Amino acid sequence: MSKLKDNLIVKLLLAVVIGALVGLASTETIMSIIVTIKYILGQVIFYCIPLVIIGFIAPSIVKMRSNASKMLGITVLIAYVSSIGAASFSAISGYAIIPKLSIASNVDNLRELPKIIFKLDIPPVMSVMTALVTAILIGLATAWTNSDLVEKLLDQFGEIMLSIVSKVIIPILPFFVSTTFAGLAYEGSITKQLPVFLIVILLVIIGHLIWLALLYFIGGAISKKNPLEVIKHYGPAYLTAVGTMSSAATLPVALKCAHKSSVLSDDIVDFAIPLCSTIHLCGSVLTEVFFVLTVSQVVYGTLPPLGKIIQFIILLGIFAIGAPGVPGGTVMASLGLITGILGFSDSAVALVLTVFALQDSFGTACNVTGDGAIALMLMGICEKKNIGSHKSVKA
Repeated sequence: MSKLKDNLIVKLLLAVVIGALVGLASTETIMSIIVTIKYILGQVIFYCIPLVIIGFIAPSIVKMRSNASKMLGITVLIAYVSSIGAASFSAISGYAIIPKLSIASNVDNLRELPKIIFKLDIPPVMSVMTALVTAILIGLATAWTNSDLVEKLLDQFGEIMLSIVSKVIIPILPFFVSTTFAGLAYEGSITKQLPVFLIVILLVIIGHLIWLALLYFIGGAISKKNPLEVIKHYGPAYLTAVGTMSSAATLPVALKCAHKSSVLSDDIVDFAIPLCSTIHLCGSVLTEVFFVLTVSQVVYGTLPPLGKIIQFIILLGIFAIGAPGVPGGTVMASLGLITGILGFSDSAVALVLTVFALQDSFGTACNVTGDGAIALMLMGICEKKNIGSHKSVKA
């Protein structure tokens, strides 16, 4: 019962239901208070975004650059290409499917929200793009100069920001979501869009399965080994990821599953699976791209321009590599892209956060299961290029 109470999905579901009921029953006075609370919570969340970017991205760059292993570089490149490919597949599908879902835009025939009682402005210390460039430059310069002190400081700053995410942002997130849905219900749009989001979640899960099939097909083609000899062992890891919503928490089970494969060597598994659990988030980026397209259609009545989505996808792949393997890590790390590049308002961001969290377990399961395909690709490349030790394949 305690685990159920602490589950983020349960909290967000309750937040959605309570917020919607309160919004339907609220008077203008009560709604003005709710709108004010939502504004203040949004200010806190968006203040943290540039700091989260630096805290997550900079230490990751230092770790990547400080290790000159060819296997590391190859694995990171494969993970990035997989994430970019999944995001592109999602975008193409979204532009083709979403306009046919008959989504009624929230911009028409809605009741106007009351004005905020008072504003507590908490401006971010820097813009999103400034934070990203700062993180990249500091990370690269720290690696180039072999500055152990700065590397330790960046690691500790990353831990600090992860603590802020888990102890500040995540706890207030249900209240932010609840106030957002209260506003949507008060406006009169909530009943129109709920069936659409249920359909979208189902479409995204189907997209996960298609992308996994493609990854394992490519893995089999590169390694010249039967991909079924890997994926057939991944059932326990998939189910564990669905339950934990965390690649990091699922890692012990994923390692055990991958070690059972007769076509993967132990050293490849021990290298690739832990690394990919933090840098390969194909399911999460696939989900996020489809959801931002859907939310844009719902809130603004149109899909984002193609140029902005391309920019969003390219940077999202970098953010996914630096995101922590914790529930909601990808979307939290990339909030700055959603606001900075796509220009989403706090209501649109809250919708993305909510729908993403409601299916985050399936996105995580896709991430974890896809790591087996990455290991298979790495196995084939290392054998062809004679990189590292890969001879301990089971008989």
